[in-house]
Amino acid sequence: MRDIFQNLKCIKQRVAYAAEASGRSAEQIKLVAVSKTHPPETIHEAIAAGQPIFGENRIQDALPKIVALPPETIWHFIGHLQSNKVRKALGRFLLFHGVDNTELACQMDRIAGELGINVQILLEVNVSGEGSKYGFTPADLPAAMETLLPLTRVHIEGLMTMAPYSENPETARPHFARLRELRDSLARHTGHPLTELSMGMSGDFEQGIAEGATIIRVGSAIFGERPLN
Repeated sequence: MRDIFQNLKCIKQRVAYAAEASGRSAEQIKLVAVSKTHPPETIHEAIAAGQPIFGENRIQDALPKIVALPPETIWHFIGHLQSNKVRKALGRFLLFHGVDNTELACQMDRIAGELGINVQILLEVNVSGEGSKYGFTPADLPAAMETLLPLTRVHIEGLMTMAPYSENPETARPHFARLRELRDSLARHTGHPLTELSMGMSGDFEQGIAEGATIIRVGSAIFGERPLN
């Protein structure tokens, strides 16, 4: 039986232990509850249990939930944003995790200007080099930063990656360490702080925290297995 309150309590305890082990504070780490495929009623249980931030990956699924749930709920977009969905998405989400090419970021900047809003993004980096994943290659990042930092409406808050799936969560650590090293190098060369590192999910968030994650995305460990569509 699903117990969202207890699951969240357990996750927060694990976050606190992982943060302490790496000489950090749990308050430095944002927990995004990945609510994709779950109905508003389930998300409301998590809100009642004290969880403020939720992650969605499909605009058409997220918008009805955003309307149905309390206005103070914080939403992050964690999926691949299609160019034809940009206008619908802007203004609905506090942070976009998966901006994976310069054309998309420039389009977001242009439309945000038309709407008179600012947009916070993370650049998705394909650290592992997997062909199935979206994202900038590490080698492409410096040139991308040169193009994107002058944008006036889109603000780059940091970087995001996903490690390859593995039964052993420790195999994720080199990928997370590589993202942190890329962030540190870019910050030195550009003078732009890139404070956020989104890395780590239900199976490997403790490894993400150990390597410097400031945002973790946890779904099944909170809500249970996703319902089948």
